Amino acid sequence: MSVFTASGFLTPEQADAYSNALLGLLGNEDPIAVLAATPAALRQALGQFPAADLRTPEAPGKWSAAMVFSHLADAELVTSFRLRMILAHDRPTLTPYDQDLWASGLHYDRVAPAENIERFSVLRRSNLVLWAAATPEELSRVGIHGERGEESVDRQRRLLAGHDRLHLNQLGRIRGAVG
Repeated sequence: MSVFTASGFLTPEQADAYSNALLGLLGNEDPIAVLAATPAALRQALGQFPAADLRTPEAPGKWSAAMVFSHLADAELVTSFRLRMILAHDRPTLTPYDQDLWASGLHYDRVAPAENIERFSVLRRSNLVLWAAATPEELSRVGIHGERGEESVDRQRRLLAGHDRLHLNQLGRIRGAVG
């Protein structure tokens, strides 16, 4: 099983492995450049899926492309809140969430992918303004994540850039499996 297939809440060991894997997907690349490029990459990915394939999962029990687009929009929403909490509060608690419960409870399979990409893009632009303008002191501010522990603004943006890479790769894999 991949470090990326964890379901539910993570143990500290799983959270470390997941974070390290995300950071590995980013490597030495500039996280701001990766984060800025993702909205266009998502629009391009959407254009590569026939409409009939968007809601077909790559395998039983896996997500469809439409669900990945929903997840990315919601993950950006959560990131937006966490980023603002860290910048405005001293060491705020950052609550984790179960992405599979969100996928089912928020009906990820029902929302139009283009709407999710638009939601994602608006939130991402707003977050990029904050990340790009952050001072070194602001980049070092931390929140306390319920699974990952102390997390700085800089680490948050690097993790998110790796998360973008993870799901762009996933979309390519889904396209190959269902196309």
